[in-house]
Amino acid sequence: MGLRTGYKQGTPSWVDLATSDQDAAKGFYGSLFGWSWDDNDMGDGTFYSMGQLKGKNAAAVYTQRADEAEQGIPPHWTTYITVDNADEVTGKVAGAGGQVFAEPFDVFESGRMAVAADPTGGVVGLWQPKQHIGAEIVNEPGAFAWNELITDDVPKAGAFFESILGVNVHNQTDPFPYTLLMVDDQPAGGFMAKQPEMGQMPNVWVVYFSVDDADSTAAKAESLGGKVMVPPMDTPVGRMAGLVDPQGAMFSVIKLNQVTP
Repeated sequence: MGLRTGYKQGTPSWVDLATSDQDAAKGFYGSLFGWSWDDNDMGDGTFYSMGQLKGKNAAAVYTQRADEAEQGIPPHWTTYITVDNADEVTGKVAGAGGQVFAEPFDVFESGRMAVAADPTGGVVGLWQPKQHIGAEIVNEPGAFAWNELITDDVPKAGAFFESILGVNVHNQTDPFPYTLLMVDDQPAGGFMAKQPEMGQMPNVWVVYFSVDDADSTAAKAESLGGKVMVPPMDTPVGRMAGLVDPQGAMFSVIKLNQVTP
């Protein structure tokens, strides 16, 4: 079982969904991934719903802020990267060419966070854990297994994260050309060059959830009201599909050839 008790700086460690219909999203992902729910009261009648797998926190869903929706920002998954000191790392963002959207703030006793974008526009959360480490379970069917920035300038994005996080970026050629975010010489995330067929899709972090069968999961997502954006296809690391949930949030699923413990 891919259980976690902590993450090193630079490692994607949590994902959550800002959505237009929280109850409907809970029904969709609960059916698709087998999540149960732990609803945390955030005050003002709002809840941060933790999706749990085998009793462990796997991801979360919450109602998107009204101002985001008014700006035309669609429902979306956000990737959070663990940092040792949110204030220190956020302080490096502007100098490295990025933009800070939310200065560091405390999330009750759970942790301290900020929201920023790299110079190519990919928005990411920066998470300094306290009581909430991030995902307690990963790399298993129903849990997230990979986080990838799709961008039109991989070198610029990679240099940004090297600068603010002290990580390394590695350009591999085998088994296929790809850029890896390395933490202590281990792959922690990836960068993919935006392809022409992606059209006007913004530079964005994509979340990959592990599944037992990409084809059946894609079919089930459709039966639950979602859409298949990228039909199931084989890749060197596994069979994957790109999906959209009923509220319009993009995510991917993958049946990994080799599962990381």
